Amino acid sequence: MANTRRKAAWEYFGEELKRRREEAGLTQTQLGDRVFVSGGYIGQFEQAFRKPQLDVAIRIDEVLRTGGFFERTWHKLIRERRFASYFEEVAELERTATKICDFAPLVVPGLLQTEAYNRALMTEDDPFATEEQMQDTIDARMERAQILADATRPEFWVILHEHVLRTPVGGPSTMADQLDRIVARIRERTVLVTIIPYAKGAHASMNGMFRLMEFDDAPPVAYTETEFSGTLIDEPAVVKRAQRTYDLLRVAALSPEASLELIASAAEDHRRCVRTT
Repeated sequence: MANTRRKAAWEYFGEELKRRREEAGLTQTQLGDRVFVSGGYIGQFEQAFRKPQLDVAIRIDEVLRTGGFFERTWHKLIRERRFASYFEEVAELERTATKICDFAPLVVPGLLQTEAYNRALMTEDDPFATEEQMQDTIDARMERAQILADATRPEFWVILHEHVLRTPVGGPSTMADQLDRIVARIRERTVLVTIIPYAKGAHASMNGMFRLMEFDDAPPVAYTETEFSGTLIDEPAVVKRAQRTYDLLRVAALSPEASLELIASAAEDHRRCVRTT
């Protein structure tokens, strides 16, 4: 899978570093001294335990006289990493899923996000991200969403908490457009969205998003995510518990018709805020 291939690529980076360092007649400590890191740190690069920063890769090229090999390889490996490492395998699996069920208590799921909404989330998450970095992430997410336009698209079920509709990510105009996108997807019948209203109170599963995926030729999996990490789960007993939790969330949600009405109403509320400012 994606994680395995990426690990192998960084192992190759480390093997090349070791080979070229030894050809130059340098120990790890000697190379470390020349590029302003410890010898132990060089050892971690060579064993693919750690990944060097770009400036270190550039200094390694200068010291070992490798003609920019390590800088070019670094750029290639970083650029190809379009998703967080913990999400890479999930992004691959969703392309072959026959059914995807998302629960999102805080933000709109990635497959339904508009570009402006996604950009607003990233700006809040990392205000120092460059425009190029942000655009790469946005492009990757928009490409993922293309699975909903395919003839073989999966059944896509989404449960949102009302909180997602009311929080003005990117401002009221961005939110109105985002909710309009969801309404359009519902009416196109590419997704079935239901809402857990504030009136239902808290739910035990509302501390983070989670996803269920089913496949024609493989067992189902579950995926849970928090702010800084995600976990893909294929243990049958745990997946079964996650499926039961999703069923309970579905019971707590409004009907599809009532949910559509609430989403459209929330979009109009945000538009009203735009008109009054």
